[in-house]
Amino acid sequence: MAVVFDFGAVLSQWPLLLKGLAWTAGLTVVSSVLGLVLGVGCAWARTRGHAALRAVAATYVELIRNTPFIVQLFFIFFGLPALGLRLSPEWSALIAMTVNLGAYSAEIVRAGIDATPRGQIEAAMSLALTPAQTFTRIVLPPALERVWPAIVSQIVIVMLGSAVCGQIATEELSYAANLIQSRNFRAFESFIVATLMYLGFSVVLRRALDWAGPRLLFAR
Repeated sequence: MAVVFDFGAVLSQWPLLLKGLAWTAGLTVVSSVLGLVLGVGCAWARTRGHAALRAVAATYVELIRNTPFIVQLFFIFFGLPALGLRLSPEWSALIAMTVNLGAYSAEIVRAGIDATPRGQIEAAMSLALTPAQTFTRIVLPPALERVWPAIVSQIVIVMLGSAVCGQIATEELSYAANLIQSRNFRAFESFIVATLMYLGFSVVLRRALDWAGPRLLFAR
């Protein structure tokens, strides 16, 4: 019995696919910005903060890095309502992605900070720069430059991980593909199209981040 594929039945649902891709892109962009800010803050806390602050940051990083993303997502969406905090699927996905990226980027940025030559910091101190100025102008830019490829890879991983957010009805790309196959029973074609869209977006996202980093974060 010959197998007949019908990609037209899936591609005819292109508005739904584009909506899903738009949600995936939007969640990725916002969570990347917030997650990187959170990661830098935690990296600073672990390298420059007081003992209590270091302990809090270390606990957060270890907790998130040693638990599955889907458990974190389910805790935010299903667990927090038990405490009286009910969030929409989209807000739950955004928070989960931000918290997850923040923990991983914190360790990546901390590695870059630890690689900063002591002489650079001493030179900044000799110029009477404040600790905040030393960190933001002398330490952080070259640290980000050193670890930027790793941060880009982690952002792409978080974007791909957003596919599980469809499990809580976030209308991202995997949710759209699953909805389409439930309507026309073309599961193979639906998820092949979704796979190619994820692949294409991953390439575009990586190139965009490779372009943006040197120009926006550690421009010379």
